[in-house]
Amino acid sequence: MGLEEQLQEGEPALMASKPAPHVRDDYRHFRGITTRWMDNDVYRHVNNVHYYSFFDTAVNEYLMREGVLTLDSEAVCLVVETGCQYFSPLAFPDVVHCGLRVAHIGNSSVRFEIGIFRNDERNAAAQGHFVHVCCDRATQRPQPFPAAMRAALEKLKP
Repeated sequence: MGLEEQLQEGEPALMASKPAPHVRDDYRHFRGITTRWMDNDVYRHVNNVHYYSFFDTAVNEYLMREGVLTLDSEAVCLVVETGCQYFSPLAFPDVVHCGLRVAHIGNSSVRFEIGIFRNDERNAAAQGHFVHVCCDRATQRPQPFPAAMRAALEKLKP
């Protein structure tokens, strides 16, 4: 049975509710990234693996710009969960605008939400999340966020 037939028959796995695309106003910080020729795949759009690179770049660029992530920081944030929903394709030579916000901050974890916007479009082409856990670099064991890092994360809350 093909996808179209499954949709017509209301196959439960395919009928799960999909969230609506976010809009630019939903995000507090933006990072522009130029797509590259090599990002396109045989389907003539940016391959899904690159979206996670966009997420990682947006989050880490913000933390570095805020001065709370350096190559020798005692505290590091490790990714423990990711997810992404896709709405419309990107392709070279599009410019990707990554919107960044924080949905939740715990004692040692944070949920970043990232919207991927194509060129100047208002609606997200994709949106997803990263959950990071703050850890001691040497032991890689969870630790509370340092005060400066928590302050930088708070700026991204809606």
